[in-house]
Amino acid sequence: MSQASKSISSLLKQWQRERPDIDSRPMAVCGQVWRTADRLRKQVAQNHAKYDMDSARSDVLFTLRRQGSGRYLSPSELAAEMMLSTSAMTNRLDRLEQKGLIKRLADPNDRRGLKIALTDKGFALADEMVETHVKVEAYMLKNLTQSEQQALISLLVKIA
Repeated sequence: MSQASKSISSLLKQWQRERPDIDSRPMAVCGQVWRTADRLRKQVAQNHAKYDMDSARSDVLFTLRRQGSGRYLSPSELAAEMMLSTSAMTNRLDRLEQKGLIKRLADPNDRRGLKIALTDKGFALADEMVETHVKVEAYMLKNLTQSEQQALISLLVKIA
């Protein structure tokens, strides 16, 4: 039994003893999800740091990269893809533009609009980063079979 399993088991026993009138299993499930998420985030952040990037800016690069070569998004489309407010995008875009990873282009269909595209440098960096990103995540999931990974996805999406 892992240390995490022991501590969760201990937590459940303590609450059963102290409050037998409540079902403390939701605390155990949520606690384990949070612990796991923290470990995953830490490993992914270490990978991003190798590229002098953080999660926020990496998300922008990955979102633009998965659109395909030569494709672009408006700032509002980009924010919607990333489930963010448009105001949260400005700083990210400024920093990525300063690094030469994105470019802001005039929207040919709207004189007031902008389109955001990866530069060649940004495209290459996104390609390199996504490879190492997936390797880190695969390493973290190495103890799960493919079917267990799929079952976990199916279970986690049910959480409201």
